[in-house]
Amino acid sequence: MADLVPVAVITGFLGSGKTTLLRGLLRSPGFARTAVIVNEFGEIGLDHALIETSDESLVQLTTGCLCCAVRGDLTRTLLDLAARRSAGTARFDRVVIETSGLADPAPILHALMADALVASIYALHQVVTIVDAVHGGATLDAQVEARRQVAVADRVLFSKTDLADPVALRDRVAALNPSAATGATTAPDIAARVLQAAAPRDRPWMAWLSPPAFAPQHTDGIGTALVLRDRPLPGAALALFLPALTAHAGARLLRVKGLVDIAEMPGRPALIHGVQHVFSPPEWLDGWPSTDRRTRIVLIGRGIPPHWPTRLLDAIEQEVRAEAAAR
Repeated sequence: MADLVPVAVITGFLGSGKTTLLRGLLRSPGFARTAVIVNEFGEIGLDHALIETSDESLVQLTTGCLCCAVRGDLTRTLLDLAARRSAGTARFDRVVIETSGLADPAPILHALMADALVASIYALHQVVTIVDAVHGGATLDAQVEARRQVAVADRVLFSKTDLADPVALRDRVAALNPSAATGATTAPDIAARVLQAAAPRDRPWMAWLSPPAFAPQHTDGIGTALVLRDRPLPGAALALFLPALTAHAGARLLRVKGLVDIAEMPGRPALIHGVQHVFSPPEWLDGWPSTDRRTRIVLIGRGIPPHWPTRLLDAIEQEVRAEAAAR
């Protein structure tokens, strides 16, 4: 993991302030060695102020929406950047991808996680979603893409907070994605937050799996479920649970994150992370990040009954243990 290049995805609906945030980030000394991949909807390029603060690592895609028409281009761009980095012609320590405002981020995350070659070079660090404090409520009401951008976020940042107080909007965001950290794009330490180390122990959402556990909530059909286990889980049960989950939930499953206590690996929890039907291989931590050593798996999806994932895992675990006892 230490050698993988961390990738942050910045998303948000049209006009939310993604480019403004990115321009500010690139002025931060911590972003001096950053490769930026920008997708514009249509043929209008990024403004010159941003280009002037970047170097030869800037790659601009203008062939369509990043999440669909140019998904293949994203993979090729990442591999091309890696080749340039190996050759010494591009110097960067991280990658930031700014999506089109009309993008569903899930296919972008798939490209980072599902392509074996890309996954051997890059590691998804976090998804940052920008929500406009002035128009965000109406946008979430009217645009399913905006709701999905919030639902898959690791961190939600509110823009234009000088014009509107996002207090009510925070509740709306929390209902869509209670595990997301929130803040404002104007926070003085915003660059440091986006630059947080990509090591598994330091990932922003690790803290969200700690108590107090949140209750399942549902807004606009997008809801959350929490699977909680007090005793270690057989490794075979987890191996069967994840494909069963995706087979039954399909596209309704947006995000899965969890720490799992595996019976065969005492003291070394498995960190799992998935987007829709694509899961990264489990990562084994050297120890628990807190005193809470329970298995916690958070699921975000559309129309998934809150207790169904727990019952599915119960049935699978029972079958695995029965088979083991019969041997």
